[in-house]
Amino acid sequence: MRNRLRDLREDADLTQTQVAQMLLCDQSLYSKYERGERELPLGLAIKLADFYHVSLDYLVGRSDVQK
Repeated sequence: MRNRLRDLREDADLTQTQVAQMLLCDQSLYSKYERGERELPLGLAIKLADFYHVSLDYLVGRSDVQK
């Protein structure tokens, strides 16, 4: 999942700080989600999937189909 988070963020031309602000968390915490050092809570995963217009399965790496 960590590669998907980074790839989606970079494809949208966003910084970690911008995504963290949208999620209402610190950039350092979001960075840990991207690196796989912290487990991404389900609520935030849903928020990110909606934000990037992808399925949860794609976000977590269970599918290669974005929708």
